[in-house]
This record gives sequence, C-alpha cells and structure tokens, in this order.
Amino acid sequence: MTETDLPPVPHRVRNGWLDLCGEWEFGYDENFGRTIVVPYPPESELSGIAEPGFHPVVWYRSRIELSRPPAGHCTVLHFGAVDYHATVWVNGQLVAEHTGGHTPFSTDITDALRDQPLQEILVRAEDQPTDVGQPRGKQAWRPEPHGIFYRRTTGIWQPVWIEQVPATHVTDLCWSSNQSSGSVTLDLRLSAEPVHGTELSIQIRHGETELVDQVVAVSAAESRIVLRLPALDHPQEARRLLWSPENPNLLDADLELRMPGSAPDRIGSYLGIRTTEMADGMFLLNGHPYFLRLVLEQGFWPQSHLAAPGAAALRREVELIKELGFNGARIHQKVEDPRFLYWCDRLGLLVWGEMANAFVFTPTAVERTVSEWLEVVRRDRTHPCIVTWVPLNESWGVPDIARSVQQQHYATALYHLTKALDPTRPVISNDGWEHTESDIWGVHDYTPYGDSIRDRYGTPEELHRTLRGSGPGRRKVLLGDPVRRGQPVVITEFGGLSYAPEAGEKWFGYSTASDADDLLRRFADLVGAIAESRELAGFCYTQLTDTLQEANGLLDEHRRPKLDVEKVREIVAQPAAAIPSESVDHYRRRARPERSRG
Repeated sequence: MTETDLPPVPHRVRNGWLDLCGEWEFGYDENFGRTIVVPYPPESELSGIAEPGFHPVVWYRSRIELSRPPAGHCTVLHFGAVDYHATVWVNGQLVAEHTGGHTPFSTDITDALRDQPLQEILVRAEDQPTDVGQPRGKQAWRPEPHGIFYRRTTGIWQPVWIEQVPATHVTDLCWSSNQSSGSVTLDLRLSAEPVHGTELSIQIRHGETELVDQVVAVSAAESRIVLRLPALDHPQEARRLLWSPENPNLLDADLELRMPGSAPDRIGSYLGIRTTEMADGMFLLNGHPYFLRLVLEQGFWPQSHLAAPGAAALRREVELIKELGFNGARIHQKVEDPRFLYWCDRLGLLVWGEMANAFVFTPTAVERTVSEWLEVVRRDRTHPCIVTWVPLNESWGVPDIARSVQQQHYATALYHLTKALDPTRPVISNDGWEHTESDIWGVHDYTPYGDSIRDRYGTPEELHRTLRGSGPGRRKVLLGDPVRRGQPVVITEFGGLSYAPEAGEKWFGYSTASDADDLLRRFADLVGAIAESRELAGFCYTQLTDTLQEANGLLDEHRRPKLDVEKVREIVAQPAAAIPSESVDHYRRRARPERSRG
C-alpha cells in the first residue's frame, strides 16, 4: 500500500470502503451555515474554520448517496476519533454515542437507512475545554497555549468511512507470536455469535513463500486461534522472519470468514514476529540486548493540530525520525493514528504507546482514563512496532501519588490491567518519576550538562542514589521498595535544547544555545554521556519538532532540520557501552531477581 490508498485501519482491510472525509456542513449549534473539511479540527487552519477559541459543542452534517446493502449484509459507519463525547444520528435516528477523544467507534446504521439513496449523517461533539478531569494530554485548558500545552483539537480529527459487510463479520483482530512454541496467535472478534458451520480460512505469506494455509472452525463471537508456523522451528528461517527496526519483516495475511448461507467476509491483514523482554537491566529485542534511541514525538502540526495534514505526512514523520538516527519514538500524551503505526511497522520504528492523561485525580477522571486506555490497548496491540505501554506520565492525574496510597493503587492497577490485556509488552506505571510497578524505570532528567548525566548514572552506586534519592526533578524515581527483577533504566526525557528566544518571543524550553554549532555541541555532550554509561539501557530525546512555543525540536514546526542531519545521526547512533559483548545465553544467566541495588 502507498500513502495515497492507505485505508484507515491498515491491518484490517476490505475492498470497497467509502471515504467520507472532505467537506461537511458545520456549526456551533444546529444552524449549519459553514463548511468544514473533515477530519481537521475546527481550531485548525486546514479545517477551513480556524477558530481556536472555546467552543465546547460543535455540529457536523453530511448528505451522501448510499443505497441500502444487499440481503444478508449491513452498513457500518466508522469514526477513527472524535474528541471528546460524540453523538451520531443517521436520518434522524440515534445510532451511536461514544466517549473518548483518541479511540475509534463503529455503528451498524442499516436500519436507519432510507430506501432512497440520499442519506443524512449528523454528528454532535462535546469537548469541554476547561474540564481537567477529561483525558486531554497536552491540549490547553486556557484560551491560549501556555507552558508545554498546545492548542485544542475538538471534534472529528481522524478519518470517517463506511463499509458494507456481511451481517456477521470481523470487528477486531489481533496478531501475536510465540517463538518458543513456533506459533502465531490470532485473537478474533465478530459482530455476532456465528452460526453452526462457520469457518475461517487463513493464509499467511512471507513474500512469495506460503507459511500457513489453514481452515479452522469458528464457534464463538470471540475466538483465539493458535497456528503452527514450522519456519520458526528452524533458527536460520526464524531469524529471516523476525521484525526489527533494522529488518522490518512483515508477513501478509488473508482471512476469509465463511458462514453457511451468507457471503464471506474477506480481509487483508499483516503481522510481525518479534519478542520483547527485560533482563539484567537491558531491553531485549528478539532475545538480544537492544539500546533504545528514542525521540519524543508530539504528533502536532501547526496547520492541523493533532490531525496529520495528510496520510503522506504520517509516512514522512517516520522517515524523518529514522533519518536522524533514532530507532524509536515515544508518542507523547497522544494516541497516534493507526496509519502512523502502519508506517512504523512497515519502515521499522519502535513505538512507546502512551495515554493522553487527565490532570486531576477524581473518580470520574479515573473511570474516563481507564475506559479509554483499555480501548487504546485493544486497538493497537496487534502492531509489532509498539514495544512499551505508558498509561501515565509524570504523575499527571495522580498529583499526590508520593503520599496517596489510593493514587498508588490506581497507577499499579493501570499496570496490571494493561498486562491483563497484553502480557507480551513491558508496561510503565508512571513514566518520569514516582513509579509504583513498572517493567522499565523511565527517568526524566533535563540537566543541560553531560557531566551531570555521568555523575548520576555512571556507576551502580551513583545510579542507586539517583533512583532512591530525591531524583533529578526533586521527585523520587521509585516509590516504596520495588523488587529489581531486571528492569532497564532509561532516560525517557532529556535535552529540550533550543535557540535563545528573541526579546518578547513566546517561548518554553529547558536550555538554550547561541547558534547551530552550540546546539550540536550540547546535543552531542548529553547523548554521549548517556551512551558512555553501562547502567542505562537507552534514551528518549526531547523532542522531534518545535511545537508552538515549545521550540526545542531537532526539526522546526514545518519539519525542516535545524542541524546537519548526518551529524545528528552520527551522534544518535554512536555505540553504547551498556551493550555487553558476551553471548545472549550467558547474559540471561546473569539475570536474577533481587532487591534493587540501583
């Protein structure tokens, strides 16, 4: 697939889907007198509205030509994301309500369709701009952007589309793999309980080589299907199939759900085979120590806000990250478009998936965050690029976690709930500081000096003091007395370097440089200090792009490099002292659960 024909959900593709993006009628009440370009938020330039003030309720209307589906089929309306509470009517009939600004929803609209081909879709989106108990991430709750917070994204901001499918059809699928057992697993969810005799045909290929051709019975609306993959039994063949940023191998899959007396549901999909583990303080990818070289990705564009300006921009974002030498991105306080994750899968980029947080701890904020976060994990867990889950960041939504047992229980519960849905990936309870239960100990450290990095993380003793003392941000990194069971320590935010602002310029940053040479020198000093440490398993640099007043990107807001790309790449990709030279077997034998000694 190319960026021009990329469907909204690239791992679940059917022929004949109908794209509803484009011009819709728009208004702040039901008096429609304006035109908006969907899926761009009305605060943004590309929407054609460009009004960034407080507008808690927005309305959309579209009239489309659509015939009723043939017998035995249904028509499903899909929304990629609507921020924050969406209510949808078709021809005046209520068909859906959904809460959650970053997650998709779908609804069967068959019964609401008219016999004549002209159909009306009406959407009301409510997004209260000052509600800090709403999971909003870095969307400002004040009229103007401030500090590290940006302009809001209200209403429809990911694709809208329609599919006509068999009445019983696949609504969700997730791939995972188990190299030790030589198998892949398909978790399948259907729209209804299947009738007797329903079966699923599965074909999996690597290039032109067929790996699986199997038909299995499907007897429940939710099924788990385990498929043997003999190629994984052979070490040489298995290595050729594994996914990594350096070799992003993907297997193509064709699925056909067959039901007696009904047309089949045909889906194109894909999967990647890879493992993630933690041992003796290192992150392991496919059983080998792997140094994490991540960059913080805000996923914000000046002309379209959280929505990408186009599908091609999502691919280009991945390419730019790789060109700068990074092997991964930490998506920050945003749940990214599935098409971005597709290009990370296809081009080879590790991703840390993160929730957009609320800012207060209340029962309502907890319920909202938990509900939406579980939808995020369910939607995205099939992507091989995602290697870590981050439900909370810097104690946002748990401001008193250091003293509140209740808030500690909440962070730990998010950890365990995430592991319950997806036991295959590491989970961080609260990235940056004040960890309760985490598989990786992420630390945010904005020192401007490489020597400070060396002092804090240079030896096991110094690392112990950093983790157990007041921490670089004057907050304890670890709460309680967690067991050290091989957790890697990663500096998951650092740098934030920018040019010194002009007089009167609206600006937020951590450290300034006088010119490009000074910026490159400071960048090299910080990255070099981390690479020298044998105690650190990786880093995440703040940040990829300038974003409004937070002008500390390696690229400006229009994705133009501030520094020589080759020099940045050389600095980012330098050898890391933490990667051991001994064999992986010996490396694993050294790992023993123990009380943390730093």
